[in-house]
Amino acid sequence: MNEVFECRMLVITEIGHDSDLERLDRAWSAPETFAFVPEKTSAPAGWIESALDLIPADFRTDHYALLTSGSTGRPKLVIGNRRRSERLAAVIHEAQACEPVGETIVALPLHYCYAFVNQWLWARCLGRRLVPTRGFSRPDSLRDALRRAEMAMICLVGVQVPLLQNYFAGESFPGIIRVNFAGGRFPQEQLDAVRACFPEAKIYNNFGCAEAMPRLTIRAADAADQASDVGQPLVGIEIRTSESQELMFRSPYGAVGFVDEQGFTPIDVETWVKTGDLGSLLDRGTWQITGRANEIFKRQGEKISLQMLQATVLDRWNAQAAFYRENDRNGEEGHVLILAPRPTEEQVRSILSGFRTNHPRAWWPLRIEAIDTLPLLASGKIDVLALPAAANRTVYWQQRI
Repeated sequence: MNEVFECRMLVITEIGHDSDLERLDRAWSAPETFAFVPEKTSAPAGWIESALDLIPADFRTDHYALLTSGSTGRPKLVIGNRRRSERLAAVIHEAQACEPVGETIVALPLHYCYAFVNQWLWARCLGRRLVPTRGFSRPDSLRDALRRAEMAMICLVGVQVPLLQNYFAGESFPGIIRVNFAGGRFPQEQLDAVRACFPEAKIYNNFGCAEAMPRLTIRAADAADQASDVGQPLVGIEIRTSESQELMFRSPYGAVGFVDEQGFTPIDVETWVKTGDLGSLLDRGTWQITGRANEIFKRQGEKISLQMLQATVLDRWNAQAAFYRENDRNGEEGHVLILAPRPTEEQVRSILSGFRTNHPRAWWPLRIEAIDTLPLLASGKIDVLALPAAANRTVYWQQRI
């Protein structure tokens, strides 16, 4: 990590997981607010420094800022209160039954809010060992860390499950006793593969967003059989839906404000914050996520949910899959399914059979494409905005419209 002093507020730039983490620890202990950001960002030059200048005086001590862009691609600086985040780390510790855990293996960038709170801050507050790695960019060193792990936790995103299978096929790591998934759809259909890799682990589905810093709900994997069921709110957190069924929350642990292209927006105790997800309350008191607000749209009079389509795909395709939006030749909204790695013709036929069995034709993609590997963000999530321009795509099937 490098310290940059050009602006009035300290900016710590994450270069690699093996950097000097003591600098981050010193910044947390010092009173001055600091920002923790990746070395490479999509933010325009000078944007972070300008955004920091907009943070009000009340938030210039005892706070921190993380950079996110979410699914919009537009930069947002989210400001958290350190004491609130420390309380959330303790709540996460209880909800994930982490008392037996002695260390955490870091396979995601620490500037990603999920890893920052659930791993770095958790380890700091609970006195556990943090084991940095470069994740799947250096699979051999990650394998070594997993082999050496003793009573350890790891945090992943769902799209990394195929990478586990590709790099560590036939191996198991019994030293991992907690596995967390967040940052996207929970890999419910791939739990057998996760359990084969981590046979001693309890697995958790974690839901939240950067503004939640980052957690709203946690449920054990075996507490429900649907990926969309994210469990009940953590202690002190309220969740409700808007008239358009978008999930909103109030949290005593969440962000106190953010800076985006509109300037600084405060979040107080009365503010209901949108998560960007659509959902509903189930009869048993848990919350169900029906999709991202920007992943549900109408086509030919039908309301399409890309999350439901993805469940159909992953039931028949044990690798990576994503969708991007595209208008058809008539100008109506549609979507394209892109797979990685490249499938066989039989696998494509199986996916199409799943569409025929489970969804009306209006739900089907305009095309099925494939590529060797999907583009990923630093957080490990699929870079959806880069999919339409990804090179070397092959079309395997196309609707006749």
